[in-house]
Amino acid sequence: MVAGPSLVAQDQTEELKQCMIPYGAYESKSEANRRVEVLGALHLLVQQWIKEQSLKKGLPAYVAHSAGGLICPFGSYRLRVHPRFAKIDLLCVAPRHIQRSDFFTSLYELLKGHPQVTELRALENAYVPVIKMTFNQIRINLLFASLDLPKVPVSLNLRDDTLIKNMDYKCVRSVNSYRATEEILRLVPNVSHFRGTLRAVKLWAKRRGVFSNTLGFLDDVSLAMLVAYTCQLYPDSLPSTLVHKFFCVLAQWKWPQLARQKHSKAITMFPFWDSAVDVSHFFESMRIVTPLYPEHTSTFNMSKSTRTIVMEEIKIGLTATVDILLNKRGWADLFESTEFFSQYKYYLVLMASFVSPEDQLQGRELVESKIPNLIQSLDGNSQISLAHLNPECYKSVPLDTNDGQPLALPLGASVPTDRSPELQEDENGEIIANYSSMWFIGIVLEKGNPKVEVKFETRIFRKAVNSEAETSNVLREGILIETELVERGQLYQYVSSPLLLGELTSPSTECQKNNLFKSPLPHKTKRPAESSIHAETPIKKQKYCTSNVS
Repeated sequence: MVAGPSLVAQDQTEELKQCMIPYGAYESKSEANRRVEVLGALHLLVQQWIKEQSLKKGLPAYVAHSAGGLICPFGSYRLRVHPRFAKIDLLCVAPRHIQRSDFFTSLYELLKGHPQVTELRALENAYVPVIKMTFNQIRINLLFASLDLPKVPVSLNLRDDTLIKNMDYKCVRSVNSYRATEEILRLVPNVSHFRGTLRAVKLWAKRRGVFSNTLGFLDDVSLAMLVAYTCQLYPDSLPSTLVHKFFCVLAQWKWPQLARQKHSKAITMFPFWDSAVDVSHFFESMRIVTPLYPEHTSTFNMSKSTRTIVMEEIKIGLTATVDILLNKRGWADLFESTEFFSQYKYYLVLMASFVSPEDQLQGRELVESKIPNLIQSLDGNSQISLAHLNPECYKSVPLDTNDGQPLALPLGASVPTDRSPELQEDENGEIIANYSSMWFIGIVLEKGNPKVEVKFETRIFRKAVNSEAETSNVLREGILIETELVERGQLYQYVSSPLLLGELTSPSTECQKNNLFKSPLPHKTKRPAESSIHAETPIKKQKYCTSNVS
């Protein structure tokens, strides 16, 4: 007879759960109800849209009324590990006569006119095409897949491999986002323990600045697969133990060895990611493979620097959990935030300025899609040993309030969006940008290099962003990209005092606004390897480049 978890492990698991509450790791009942209402409204809207499109395409009324259609949650919401104010990932499933072009035209226009939809934008050319929006205060990422079926009943099982045989690859990517989530849940031995562990690991990743698939770090899918693998290795353990085992397993993993839950059997001949053939970024990436065909790695954006940062954080997490389980520290120590703005001697500041808040929303995603390429370019610079991207995007104060100079605000800080309802022009008749988004990259030099030169890398980055802005035509008034290499002593020119002094470190900005904290906030930590870097005399600020797309 196998003994169950000890009382100590049960107590530590309860302590872990209670520790996560102040960080907004669990949503309120009212927010949960609103999510259910939003899903119901979207399901009805999509079914009505499919019916109307079927009629417009000349199908008989009885066929149009039975065409069906599904809205399927996946990702964190389907796994039931989403925190407060999190987005919902959804898959829209339609029959064969509804195409992706319909999704990005007629459905987009339908959503555009909906009174509860705001911040609507379409990313039709993305690796996984998506419509993003906020529906009744809930952020939504809506993917699309057209099945080779005349109708899509509610009872359809999307885990059926035969459904993807005649599907185009973009639809395969979309539908596999849902299928991967379902497969992960099917493979874990104890779903409750898996969810408790994943919730804690996600919070750790966000607090330690290693959570963002777009920018080359870990994300919901990669963390879910790694936690699921850990649960398979230790099927009888509670979340408090599994969190520690998660760090144990990854700290000892021999990358680039594949991390996968199971091997997948090929079922069709269309192109797919082959772990035995595709060796791009072989030695840089943490290759975490989805548990179904066609396999793909969820960390394709990872670079040498981002992997270095992730692995160092895993080692720090391992040390913390060892002490926690020995009762030398508390769980709050695992979720300490880092002092990014005091860690490095040099910082590369990226600034993207826009005319309107609408362009800023679209432009932020465009810029972030190109930042991983910049990090990889910096990794190839012989003067640089590490390029540490802070995954947070910071909004600036309105430029007209600070002499046109961007100044990063803490996350959650309110930024006026109606200061200049009319577009302002300069003496040359060009429209003046007033809204800016900012990103920061910490730079570590190779030993023996007193200086660093990044003009080439930043020029290529600006060119890529400008080219994408022109090609996609999503920005009505263009984008202004600026990059500056500064020393730490100059950061006060680009970072507001509250952010620079560390007031960002509260568990949850939204929770803080609502006074939901009942215990002292945890303090911050530095990585041991970086805490010894000292500031030097600031150098004169120098703009390396400015470019504009009109």
